[in-house]
Amino acid sequence: MQSELQSEPSRGSKLTAKRGRTWLIVGAAAVGAAIGGAGIANAATTSSSSAAGSSSSAASSINSAANRANPATLSHGPGETLLTGTTAAKVKAAALAADPGATIIRVETDSAGSPYEAHITKADGTQVTLKIDTSFNVTSTQQGFGAGPSGQAPPSAGAPSA
Repeated sequence: MQSELQSEPSRGSKLTAKRGRTWLIVGAAAVGAAIGGAGIANAATTSSSSAAGSSSSAASSINSAANRANPATLSHGPGETLLTGTTAAKVKAAALAADPGATIIRVETDSAGSPYEAHITKADGTQVTLKIDTSFNVTSTQQGFGAGPSGQAPPSAGAPSA
């Protein structure tokens, strides 16, 4: 009988073995969750050359194009500085004198040749960019939001007109 007792595990050793397996499973699940979370976080913050990376780049290009498509929502154009104070007031006055009934979108320095520019919405709803010199005279009008930095037309801008 004593040999039978020794071959059969005691109740205490069964509980210890069960507890050990439980901790092993819980530990493995925790490690797996941590590794999976790190992988997801890494994938969200880095680009790769895989198809997923390519589709991410394509989505980024679409978002960039969508952001460029509405320059009225920007605080100022690329390479330009929003005007403030008396200079802003004078540029606004020159723009409204040239096109009464217009609404000023923004006034800023110009990165494409003129000292200042005013982006306006005319009474008929069209948007134009007025180029303004240092004497606060309107020197030209461009359809849309102007030619952009270095005279390169952004995708959504209309053709410049004098």
